[in-house]
Amino acid sequence: MDKGPGDEVSSGTVNQFGSFDMEATRVGEDSSIQRMIRLVQSADARKAKIVGVADRWATWIVVIALATAVLTWFFTGEPMRAVTILVVFCPCALVLATPTAIMAAIGNATKHGFLVREGDALERLSAVKKLTFDKTGTLTYGTPQVVSAVSFTKEYGEDEIFELAAAAESRSEHPLGKAVVRSLKEQKKKEVMPADEFEMIPGRGVKSVVKGKKILAGTPELLSENGILMEEWHRREAEIYLNQGCTVIYLSEGNIPAGFLALSDTIRKEAGEVIERIKEIGSEPVLLTGDHKSAAMHIAGQLGIMEIHAECLPEDKLNWVNTYEEEKKRVCMIGDGINDAPALKRAFVGIAMGGIGSDIAVEAADIALVSDDIKEIPHLLALSKKMMSTIHYNLFFSMFLNFTAIILAVTGILNPVVGALVHNAGSLAVIINSAFLLKWSAK
Repeated sequence: MDKGPGDEVSSGTVNQFGSFDMEATRVGEDSSIQRMIRLVQSADARKAKIVGVADRWATWIVVIALATAVLTWFFTGEPMRAVTILVVFCPCALVLATPTAIMAAIGNATKHGFLVREGDALERLSAVKKLTFDKTGTLTYGTPQVVSAVSFTKEYGEDEIFELAAAAESRSEHPLGKAVVRSLKEQKKKEVMPADEFEMIPGRGVKSVVKGKKILAGTPELLSENGILMEEWHRREAEIYLNQGCTVIYLSEGNIPAGFLALSDTIRKEAGEVIERIKEIGSEPVLLTGDHKSAAMHIAGQLGIMEIHAECLPEDKLNWVNTYEEEKKRVCMIGDGINDAPALKRAFVGIAMGGIGSDIAVEAADIALVSDDIKEIPHLLALSKKMMSTIHYNLFFSMFLNFTAIILAVTGILNPVVGALVHNAGSLAVIINSAFLLKWSAK
């Protein structure tokens, strides 16, 4: 956003170019960044912690094993049977069932670019019903690009409008000006024409002379202040792109409107496939963004996201996550910015973009996507569910083996040596089954 004299700026934002004098109106605990930190802390205090089921079961199994061994010795008078019970009923396989699967799944996630910061994050992720996405930097690249060039006159084609605008913006420090120059080089594979008499007008745009022609590039106010009036159909043409959430840079040559460029934060090429795969896995994608409703709806429409919440402040994102949690809908929040940090912390699972993400967002999240490659998110979601099914199988197998072995030990069929072999075989089977997660891949 462009800021001018009298506008408010929040602590934690970044000035892209130029310099300005700032008066602090709120300091210390009242500053924006401190309020954000308090939101993160309050969200953390309300986050549930999961206790491993296997650990609780193992405690009772030890008590049951000791009691059964004593009773068997008392009623049969054979200490060997009691010793066999203690050997086969030691809950090693049960205790190994959960951590081996979790560590194997974490190893798998690491190979796919995820840094799992919380040990039980994958366990929680398997129960998620809604995946809430921030838009900018998560579903989009987070950098504006020229998506269309429109000419108002037969004298210039669309490519020529693009080239004139890039030449006029060639010395600009403004992010949009840099985006125009970068887009020409990347999309058209052309070099920028030289420009003379460059002048930047803060909050308005730029003036330049390109090939002897006076070029203005910027806002409608820049053109009108220089006596260049656009017709109604010019504004209607631009309105089409503005309704899609684009930013428009108007262009004039001499004293006539020449056309405009529409810039937009483009969707990641893999985003559509990611959303479809998430739906197939059984989770519901939600768009939770601070952008205007028109931009949010345009992006959501392209991706097939039905639930949209636009113009969200950090507090609003946090409140939406709270609402879902109160409705018993487990939420995974995926974001990258400082404004996502409270929601990342409060969500049942938080995933932050590790490359472009802010430090506070990564710190608040349970999982960091180091490569920023969102196409791996469906794999992580499916992996968490596979991990839980592996854990459940391990638990069932270990419990079945233990109780079968105890029955055989009580009846005298198993001796301590065979019992030890059965016990170790059970532990080995659980470890091998968990190890398959290391190379597991969702089909």
